[in-house]
Amino acid sequence: MANALYDKGRQGFLDGSIDWDTDDIRIILLDEDDDAPNLATDDNLDDVVAGARVAVSSSLAGKTVTDGVADANDVVLTAVSGDQFESITGYKHTGTESTSRLIFNHDTGTGFPTTPNGADITVQWDSGANKIFKL
Repeated sequence: MANALYDKGRQGFLDGSIDWDTDDIRIILLDEDDDAPNLATDDNLDDVVAGARVAVSSSLAGKTVTDGVADANDVVLTAVSGDQFESITGYKHTGTESTSRLIFNHDTGTGFPTTPNGADITVQWDSGANKIFKL
């Protein structure tokens, strides 16, 4: 697979149920051996088994939208331990897993896969033209 948007994430942007710069957006370090993402059928956080969630961030800060490009500040997840992760999934956090819409999955880039060792993990978003993703 390659870095991509979930189908229901795209739908959320088109129907207005996701607002990148104002919604609470978070990321999950995902162990794909426990749960491989299905961009076509996974829609909300309850489609990601708990055992596949190596770490979950707090709300992304510094989110911007310019010319259809989503960006945010780099993310530091502290004292991460557990299984190896192969990708990062972003989602709209609502506090309820069945309504927390999945947005994107990144499985290519520097540092994939990574096995946590208890240290902090910094997710640095692409500084190129597409940043986190481009609609």
